[in-house]
Amino acid sequence: MELNENVLQVLKNFAGVNSNIVINEGSEIRTISEARNILAVAKIDQPFPQTFGVYDLNELLGVLGLVDSPRLRFEDNNMLIGDASGRSTIKYFFTDVDMLTKAPETFNMPDAEIKMELSNEVLNKIKRAASALGHSELAITPNQGSISLTVRDSENATSNTFTIDVPGAYGDEDFCFICNISALRLLPGDYNVEISSKLISHFTNKDGNVEYYIALEKNSTYGE
Repeated sequence: MELNENVLQVLKNFAGVNSNIVINEGSEIRTISEARNILAVAKIDQPFPQTFGVYDLNELLGVLGLVDSPRLRFEDNNMLIGDASGRSTIKYFFTDVDMLTKAPETFNMPDAEIKMELSNEVLNKIKRAASALGHSELAITPNQGSISLTVRDSENATSNTFTIDVPGAYGDEDFCFICNISALRLLPGDYNVEISSKLISHFTNKDGNVEYYIALEKNSTYGE
């Protein structure tokens, strides 16, 4: 199989969630962080012919970068990575899947009380604000029919903050959901976001090819 840019971008993004991965046979890739607070699922247009494990996904991506238009041929315990000319070949061995962090095959998202839209532009502003202010906390709160996203330090009442409003929908309950900004390891794009009072959020790329389940912080509140 020849890896296209879509699959490579997914693998690069997933390497930021967990450096090791079990890739199952088929056209869906899943990974979960070591802390088990981020689950990512992507649908790809190039199905893998077999299940295999990779201990260091960043290393594999570096190896794939050694050849132009990498072409993969799978064997029992390794893959052969070649270039378009057929003159270069790399033999890359798999890792036993039992030694790796395996993502669950299914996950049932609890009922969501909050829904909002998160554009790529807003996501980038949040990350730039977090870097500029030195904060790691994103507070999600209601604001007269919209939803406010605030980069802040809740442990310092006089700390500088950045707030931006986004479209959303919610009921009558007050809420303040807290997300660690470092957990927002999303592929670029616009997202529909659902948030449950069970402290789990669901980010679905509007292109429909990737989704993330991200646990919220325990100091979040709902209906208090």
